[in-house]
Amino acid sequence: MKSDINILFLGGAKRVSLAELFIKNGISLGIKINIFSYELDAYLPIAEVGQVIIGKRWADPDLFSHLCGVIEEYNIDIVLPFVDPSIKICADLINYLPNLFAPVSSSDVATIFFHKARADEWFHVNNIPRPVNQNRFPLIAKPVTGSASKGLIIIQSQDQLEQFQKIDNQADYLVQQFIKGEEFSVDCYVDKNGCEVSIVPRRRLEVTSGESTKTVTDNNLQVIALSRKIIDTGVFRGPITIQFIQDETTGIVYVMEINPRFGGAVLCSIAAGADSTLWILQEFMGIPLAPLSSWKEGVIMTRSFREYYFYANSH
Repeated sequence: MKSDINILFLGGAKRVSLAELFIKNGISLGIKINIFSYELDAYLPIAEVGQVIIGKRWADPDLFSHLCGVIEEYNIDIVLPFVDPSIKICADLINYLPNLFAPVSSSDVATIFFHKARADEWFHVNNIPRPVNQNRFPLIAKPVTGSASKGLIIIQSQDQLEQFQKIDNQADYLVQQFIKGEEFSVDCYVDKNGCEVSIVPRRRLEVTSGESTKTVTDNNLQVIALSRKIIDTGVFRGPITIQFIQDETTGIVYVMEINPRFGGAVLCSIAAGADSTLWILQEFMGIPLAPLSSWKEGVIMTRSFREYYFYANSH
Protein backbone atom coordinates (compact mmCIF):
# COMPACT_ATOMS: atom_id res chain seq x y z
CA MET A 1 0.00 0.00 0.00
CA LYS A 2 1.22 3.48 -0.85
CA SER A 3 2.44 5.59 2.06
CA ASP A 4 1.82 8.81 0.10
CA ILE A 5 -1.05 9.80 -2.18
CA ASN A 6 -0.58 12.73 -4.54
CA ILE A 7 -3.76 14.58 -5.49
CA LEU A 8 -3.94 17.10 -8.34
CA PHE A 9 -6.71 19.71 -8.25
CA LEU A 10 -7.67 21.15 -11.62
CA GLY A 11 -8.60 24.76 -10.92
CA GLY A 12 -8.79 24.31 -7.14
CA ALA A 13 -7.37 27.77 -6.41
CA LYS A 14 -9.53 28.52 -3.35
CA ARG A 15 -10.38 25.00 -2.17
CA VAL A 16 -8.19 25.19 0.94
CA SER A 17 -10.72 23.70 3.36
CA LEU A 18 -11.36 20.74 1.06
CA ALA A 19 -7.62 20.15 0.70
CA GLU A 20 -7.26 20.25 4.48
CA LEU A 21 -9.96 17.57 4.77
CA PHE A 22 -8.12 15.31 2.34
CA ILE A 23 -4.96 15.74 4.42
CA LYS A 24 -6.84 15.07 7.67
CA ASN A 25 -8.56 11.95 6.30
CA GLY A 26 -5.24 10.73 4.96
CA ILE A 27 -3.82 10.87 8.48
CA SER A 28 -6.79 8.82 9.75
CA LEU A 29 -5.99 6.20 7.09
CA GLY A 30 -2.28 6.24 7.87
CA ILE A 31 -1.37 7.93 4.58
CA LYS A 32 0.33 11.23 3.81
CA ILE A 33 -1.66 13.32 1.34
CA ASN A 34 0.20 15.73 -0.91
CA ILE A 35 -1.91 18.38 -2.64
CA PHE A 36 -1.04 19.94 -6.00
CA SER A 37 -3.15 22.39 -7.98
CA TYR A 38 -2.97 23.19 -11.70
CA GLU A 39 -3.34 26.96 -12.07
CA LEU A 40 -2.37 30.01 -14.12
CA ASP A 41 -1.10 31.99 -11.10
CA ALA A 42 1.24 30.97 -8.28
CA TYR A 43 -0.22 33.40 -5.73
CA LEU A 44 -3.41 31.58 -4.74
CA PRO A 45 -4.86 30.42 -1.40
CA ILE A 46 -4.34 26.73 -2.23
CA ALA A 47 -0.58 27.38 -1.99
CA GLU A 48 -1.08 27.51 1.79
CA VAL A 49 -1.58 23.73 1.91
CA GLY A 50 -0.19 22.45 -1.37
CA GLN A 51 2.02 23.11 -4.36
CA VAL A 52 0.79 25.22 -7.26
CA ILE A 53 1.79 23.97 -10.69
CA ILE A 54 1.66 26.64 -13.36
CA GLY A 55 -0.35 25.23 -16.22
CA LYS A 56 -2.05 26.20 -19.44
CA ARG A 57 -5.51 27.55 -20.21
CA TRP A 58 -8.28 25.00 -20.64
CA ALA A 59 -8.60 25.82 -24.35
CA ASP A 60 -4.86 25.64 -25.05
CA PRO A 61 -4.15 22.98 -27.72
CA ASP A 62 -1.12 21.80 -25.70
CA LEU A 63 -3.05 21.47 -22.44
CA PHE A 64 -3.59 17.73 -22.57
CA SER A 65 0.00 16.79 -23.29
CA HIS A 66 1.22 19.25 -20.67
CA LEU A 67 -1.12 17.79 -18.05
CA CYS A 68 0.01 14.25 -18.86
CA GLY A 69 3.59 15.40 -18.34
CA VAL A 70 2.71 17.00 -14.99
CA ILE A 71 0.95 13.83 -13.83
CA GLU A 72 4.01 11.75 -14.70
CA GLU A 73 6.53 14.19 -13.24
CA TYR A 74 4.73 14.57 -9.92
CA ASN A 75 3.55 10.94 -9.66
CA ILE A 76 -0.07 12.04 -9.39
CA ASP A 77 -2.47 9.36 -8.14
CA ILE A 78 -5.81 11.22 -8.09
CA VAL A 79 -7.07 14.08 -10.26
CA LEU A 80 -10.13 16.15 -9.32
CA PRO A 81 -11.87 18.82 -11.44
CA PHE A 82 -13.12 21.98 -9.74
CA VAL A 83 -14.25 24.13 -12.67
CA ASP A 84 -16.58 23.13 -15.49
CA PRO A 85 -14.09 23.06 -18.40
CA SER A 86 -11.80 20.72 -16.44
CA ILE A 87 -14.43 17.97 -16.05
CA LYS A 88 -14.17 16.69 -19.62
CA ILE A 89 -10.39 17.03 -19.51
CA CYS A 90 -10.31 14.94 -16.35
CA ALA A 91 -12.56 12.29 -17.92
CA ASP A 92 -10.34 12.14 -21.00
CA LEU A 93 -7.19 11.76 -18.89
CA ILE A 94 -8.26 8.45 -17.40
CA ASN A 95 -8.75 7.01 -20.89
CA TYR A 96 -5.05 7.63 -21.58
CA LEU A 97 -3.65 7.01 -18.10
CA PRO A 98 -5.27 3.81 -16.78
CA ASN A 99 -3.44 3.95 -13.44
CA LEU A 100 -4.83 7.40 -12.69
CA PHE A 101 -7.89 7.60 -10.42
CA ALA A 102 -10.38 10.31 -11.31
CA PRO A 103 -13.86 9.96 -9.77
CA VAL A 104 -15.68 11.70 -12.61
CA SER A 105 -18.44 10.99 -15.10
CA SER A 106 -17.62 10.24 -18.72
CA SER A 107 -16.48 12.77 -21.28
CA ASP A 108 -19.89 12.52 -23.01
CA VAL A 109 -21.70 13.35 -19.76
CA ALA A 110 -19.41 16.31 -19.14
CA THR A 111 -20.16 17.60 -22.66
CA ILE A 112 -23.93 17.34 -22.10
CA PHE A 113 -24.00 19.18 -18.78
CA PHE A 114 -21.59 21.90 -19.83
CA HIS A 115 -24.27 22.98 -22.34
CA LYS A 116 -27.64 24.00 -20.90
CA ALA A 117 -29.67 23.21 -24.03
CA ARG A 118 -28.22 19.69 -24.25
CA ALA A 119 -28.82 19.23 -20.54
CA ASP A 120 -32.42 20.40 -20.97
CA GLU A 121 -32.93 17.75 -23.66
CA TRP A 122 -31.39 15.11 -21.36
CA PHE A 123 -33.83 16.09 -18.59
CA HIS A 124 -36.71 15.84 -21.07
CA VAL A 125 -35.67 12.39 -22.33
CA ASN A 126 -35.25 11.12 -18.77
CA ASN A 127 -38.54 12.62 -17.58
CA ILE A 128 -36.96 14.94 -15.00
CA PRO A 129 -39.19 17.98 -14.33
CA ARG A 130 -37.56 21.19 -15.55
CA PRO A 131 -38.91 24.66 -16.33
CA VAL A 132 -40.15 25.00 -19.90
CA ASN A 133 -41.16 28.02 -21.94
CA GLN A 134 -44.95 28.22 -21.57
CA ASN A 135 -45.17 31.65 -23.22
CA ARG A 136 -46.04 33.27 -19.90
CA PHE A 137 -44.02 36.11 -18.45
CA PRO A 138 -41.59 36.42 -16.87
CA LEU A 139 -39.16 34.27 -18.84
CA ILE A 140 -35.46 33.78 -18.25
CA ALA A 141 -32.83 33.43 -20.96
CA LYS A 142 -29.67 31.61 -19.84
CA PRO A 143 -26.40 31.45 -21.81
CA VAL A 144 -26.07 27.79 -22.82
CA THR A 145 -22.45 27.62 -21.69
CA GLY A 146 -22.68 30.13 -18.84
CA SER A 147 -22.06 29.55 -15.16
CA ALA A 148 -22.32 31.34 -11.81
CA SER A 149 -25.53 33.16 -12.90
CA LYS A 150 -23.59 35.30 -15.38
CA GLY A 151 -25.33 36.75 -18.42
CA LEU A 152 -28.91 35.92 -17.41
CA ILE A 153 -31.66 37.95 -19.11
CA ILE A 154 -35.06 38.33 -17.45
CA ILE A 155 -37.84 38.93 -20.00
CA GLN A 156 -40.85 40.63 -18.44
CA SER A 157 -43.08 41.46 -21.42
CA GLN A 158 -43.86 40.80 -25.08
CA ASP A 159 -41.90 43.91 -26.05
CA GLN A 160 -38.82 42.65 -24.21
CA LEU A 161 -39.26 39.22 -25.80
CA GLU A 162 -39.39 40.76 -29.27
CA GLN A 163 -36.26 42.76 -28.50
CA PHE A 164 -34.53 39.59 -27.32
CA GLN A 165 -35.59 37.75 -30.48
CA LYS A 166 -33.81 40.36 -32.60
CA ILE A 167 -30.35 39.60 -31.20
CA ASP A 168 -28.03 37.65 -33.46
CA ASN A 169 -26.99 35.01 -30.94
CA GLN A 170 -30.37 33.65 -29.79
CA ALA A 171 -29.05 30.12 -30.26
CA ASP A 172 -26.60 30.84 -27.44
CA TYR A 173 -29.47 31.02 -24.93
CA LEU A 174 -31.93 28.61 -23.37
CA VAL A 175 -35.27 30.31 -22.68
CA GLN A 176 -37.34 28.91 -19.81
CA GLN A 177 -40.19 29.94 -17.57
CA PHE A 178 -38.89 32.05 -14.70
CA ILE A 179 -39.60 30.18 -11.46
CA LYS A 180 -39.71 32.01 -8.17
CA GLY A 181 -39.03 29.85 -5.15
CA GLU A 182 -36.52 28.24 -2.84
CA GLU A 183 -33.26 27.00 -4.35
CA PHE A 184 -31.59 23.74 -3.38
CA SER A 185 -28.14 22.39 -4.08
CA VAL A 186 -27.74 18.64 -3.64
CA ASP A 187 -24.35 17.13 -2.95
CA CYS A 188 -24.27 13.53 -4.16
CA TYR A 189 -21.57 10.91 -4.31
CA VAL A 190 -21.74 8.00 -6.74
CA ASP A 191 -19.23 5.17 -6.50
CA LYS A 192 -17.19 3.81 -9.40
CA ASN A 193 -19.91 1.22 -10.13
CA GLY A 194 -22.58 3.91 -10.49
CA CYS A 195 -24.21 3.19 -7.11
CA GLU A 196 -25.55 5.92 -4.83
CA VAL A 197 -23.45 6.58 -1.74
CA SER A 198 -25.04 9.81 -0.53
CA ILE A 199 -27.65 12.44 -1.36
CA VAL A 200 -27.67 15.54 0.85
CA PRO A 201 -29.84 18.54 -0.11
CA ARG A 202 -29.00 22.04 1.05
CA ARG A 203 -31.16 25.14 0.93
CA ARG A 204 -29.26 28.10 -0.46
CA LEU A 205 -29.73 30.90 2.09
CA GLU A 206 -27.28 33.39 0.56
CA VAL A 207 -25.75 33.31 -2.89
CA THR A 208 -22.80 35.37 -4.14
CA SER A 209 -21.82 35.18 -7.83
CA GLY A 210 -23.83 32.00 -8.22
CA GLU A 211 -22.21 30.19 -5.28
CA SER A 212 -23.71 29.52 -1.85
CA THR A 213 -22.17 31.62 0.90
CA LYS A 214 -24.73 30.51 3.48
CA THR A 215 -26.52 27.18 3.28
CA VAL A 216 -28.34 24.65 5.48
CA THR A 217 -28.90 20.91 5.04
CA ASP A 218 -32.59 20.11 4.47
CA ASN A 219 -34.25 16.70 4.26
CA ASN A 220 -36.59 17.66 1.40
CA LEU A 221 -38.13 14.40 0.23
CA GLN A 222 -39.11 15.65 -3.24
CA VAL A 223 -35.60 16.86 -3.88
CA ILE A 224 -34.10 13.60 -2.64
CA ALA A 225 -36.45 11.52 -4.81
CA LEU A 226 -35.59 13.49 -7.95
CA SER A 227 -31.86 13.32 -7.14
CA ARG A 228 -32.14 9.54 -6.79
CA LYS A 229 -33.96 9.33 -10.12
CA ILE A 230 -31.10 11.24 -11.74
CA ILE A 231 -28.44 9.02 -10.16
CA ASP A 232 -30.38 5.90 -11.16
CA THR A 233 -29.83 6.76 -14.84
CA GLY A 234 -26.42 5.24 -14.19
CA VAL A 235 -24.34 7.80 -16.07
CA PHE A 236 -22.75 9.66 -13.14
CA ARG A 237 -19.63 8.91 -11.10
CA GLY A 238 -17.92 10.61 -8.18
CA PRO A 239 -19.14 13.88 -6.65
CA ILE A 240 -21.96 15.65 -8.47
CA THR A 241 -24.00 18.71 -7.57
CA ILE A 242 -27.62 19.04 -8.66
CA GLN A 243 -29.44 22.38 -8.56
CA PHE A 244 -33.21 22.49 -7.99
CA ILE A 245 -35.83 25.14 -7.41
CA GLN A 246 -39.17 24.61 -5.65
CA ASP A 247 -41.97 26.78 -7.00
CA GLU A 248 -43.25 28.92 -4.13
CA THR A 249 -46.83 28.76 -5.49
CA THR A 250 -47.25 25.15 -6.63
CA GLY A 251 -44.59 23.39 -4.54
CA ILE A 252 -43.34 21.59 -7.67
CA VAL A 253 -39.60 20.91 -7.71
CA TYR A 254 -37.74 21.53 -10.97
CA VAL A 255 -34.17 20.65 -11.84
CA MET A 256 -32.07 23.62 -12.94
CA GLU A 257 -28.69 22.13 -13.74
CA ILE A 258 -26.19 19.42 -12.88
CA ASN A 259 -22.49 20.01 -12.27
CA PRO A 260 -20.61 16.67 -12.40
CA ARG A 261 -18.06 17.84 -9.82
CA PHE A 262 -17.80 19.09 -6.25
CA GLY A 263 -20.15 21.98 -5.49
CA GLY A 264 -18.81 25.17 -4.00
CA ALA A 265 -20.50 24.59 -0.64
CA VAL A 266 -20.03 20.81 -0.38
CA LEU A 267 -18.30 21.35 2.95
CA CYS A 268 -21.72 21.81 4.53
CA SER A 269 -22.79 18.31 3.47
CA ILE A 270 -19.44 16.93 4.61
CA ALA A 271 -20.02 18.52 8.03
CA ALA A 272 -23.45 16.83 8.07
CA GLY A 273 -21.82 13.40 7.70
CA ALA A 274 -21.38 12.91 3.93
CA ASP A 275 -17.58 12.99 3.79
CA SER A 276 -16.89 12.58 0.10
CA THR A 277 -13.19 13.40 0.57
CA LEU A 278 -12.83 10.23 2.68
CA TRP A 279 -14.78 8.19 0.13
CA ILE A 280 -12.47 9.29 -2.70
CA LEU A 281 -9.43 8.13 -0.73
CA GLN A 282 -11.14 4.86 0.17
CA GLU A 283 -12.15 4.18 -3.44
CA PHE A 284 -8.58 4.82 -4.57
CA MET A 285 -7.39 2.33 -1.95
CA GLY A 286 -9.91 -0.27 -3.11
CA ILE A 287 -12.10 -0.06 -0.02
CA PRO A 288 -15.79 -0.70 -0.92
CA LEU A 289 -18.22 2.08 -0.01
CA ALA A 290 -21.53 1.55 1.73
CA PRO A 291 -24.55 3.85 1.19
CA LEU A 292 -24.76 6.59 3.81
CA SER A 293 -27.50 5.60 6.25
CA SER A 294 -28.06 9.00 7.88
CA TRP A 295 -26.85 12.58 7.96
CA LYS A 296 -27.56 15.64 10.09
CA GLU A 297 -30.36 17.94 9.01
CA GLY A 298 -30.18 21.63 9.90
CA VAL A 299 -26.39 22.01 9.62
CA ILE A 300 -25.75 25.63 8.67
CA MET A 301 -22.57 26.69 6.94
CA THR A 302 -21.62 30.30 6.40
CA ARG A 303 -18.45 31.78 4.97
CA SER A 304 -16.04 34.56 5.80
CA PHE A 305 -13.12 36.13 4.01
CA ARG A 306 -9.64 34.93 4.87
CA GLU A 307 -6.40 36.55 3.80
CA TYR A 308 -3.28 34.88 2.41
CA TYR A 309 0.09 36.57 2.04
CA PHE A 310 2.88 36.00 -0.47
CA TYR A 311 6.26 37.64 -0.63
CA ALA A 312 6.76 37.91 -4.36
CA ASN A 313 10.18 38.99 -5.56
CA SER A 314 10.41 42.45 -7.04
CA HIS A 315 11.91 41.44 -10.40
